[in-house]
Amino acid sequence: MERAILVGIDLEDGTDFDRSMKELKALAEACDMEVCGMVTQKLPYINKAYYIGTGKVNEVKEYASALEASVVVFDNPLSPAQLGNLKEATGKAVLDRTNLILQIFSTRARTREAKLQVESANLQYLLPRLVGAHDALSRQGGASGAMSNKGAGEKKLELDRRHIEKRLAQLRRELKEVEAERETQRKSRRRSNLSVVALVGYTNAGKSSLMNGMLNFADETEKKQVFEKDMLFATLDTTVRKIEVPKRKSFLLTDTVGFIDKLPHQLVKAFYSTLEEVRNADLLIHVVDLSDPDYREHMRVTIETLHDLEADGIPRITVFNKTDLAGRASNIQEMLTKPVSTNEERKVRLSAKNPADIEALVSYISRCAYREEKEAGLLLPYEKGSIYSYLKGNATILSEEYRADGIFVKAILSEQDAGKYREFIEEK
Repeated sequence: MERAILVGIDLEDGTDFDRSMKELKALAEACDMEVCGMVTQKLPYINKAYYIGTGKVNEVKEYASALEASVVVFDNPLSPAQLGNLKEATGKAVLDRTNLILQIFSTRARTREAKLQVESANLQYLLPRLVGAHDALSRQGGASGAMSNKGAGEKKLELDRRHIEKRLAQLRRELKEVEAERETQRKSRRRSNLSVVALVGYTNAGKSSLMNGMLNFADETEKKQVFEKDMLFATLDTTVRKIEVPKRKSFLLTDTVGFIDKLPHQLVKAFYSTLEEVRNADLLIHVVDLSDPDYREHMRVTIETLHDLEADGIPRITVFNKTDLAGRASNIQEMLTKPVSTNEERKVRLSAKNPADIEALVSYISRCAYREEKEAGLLLPYEKGSIYSYLKGNATILSEEYRADGIFVKAILSEQDAGKYREFIEEK
């Protein structure tokens, strides 16, 4: 395990500096580093050459050597010049917040799509920082064909840049293919007439725990738990599960990568196809860790990220999770009696570890996701068996009665299906 010291600047610009450094420590630990010290400085502005003041650079060098730290981690993104200058001045490996998050993503990616996305983000980060970063590239010498050395005078820097640009072009093509596959999956889900509900929120807010709790009510063939652990960015891969709802229509639940303050632009761009799941959802579940003292700031970051994704107009339920740890009482039961006909945001408190809370939430989500549905009674002639089969698979059947002139079905229909089968509906 590498030993690291953290470095940050308090610009006194209204941001919560202590919270940011606390989060940087958690990120370093998530990257399997032992944080052995911290250096901070108050400055009116960032030093263009070294990020911190020139006098502070030597202090960081001596402090890192005294603590036998091999890595120095900075809280904000460093420019290529700052990165090179600090590495030379301290004699240590230097990382910034962006690079730290990218390293975490690199170790957590499991699916082909996630691995492609992370590699693309890493290369986009590395490209402008090639000077002094040759040890980060495993490639040695030239290659054949388009990658061959153009001449004896060509520098290794130019070869490295061409190598990265070629790989980025290849990754873009592969990600386009994956994006097309994902869009095909979305179209297939839309044809099922099931609403898509997306879990969003700050990293480690409990989204995976909430999904696993809901899966306890799913059909056995669909009950596939997702990985959950108390750490930042425990899961990166987007998962979609069908949630069966007793006496109501089922819905599709999708889990997405968690958000974080100062989320690297490269990651947002690389994970765009994944984050499209959020933009295409019918309902968002904004999960908030109520036990975290910084939960209000986490909510702000999530809402800003949704705005950047142009998803802030989607109906939303804010779920304040971990009420058992926060010492707050659940109010999910009282929310069940409230109307859900408008698009205004609804807020509930619960614990993902409480089965009763989860059962109530599943029912509530179904009500919100299908708020445009209506209850109707349909008399289907026996020769219309195909319609009966369709309703069994795509609507919520409340009761059915076999009559002389057909099957009388009482069901909850979508607005679209109600219009489609209007001729069979018996008016009250």
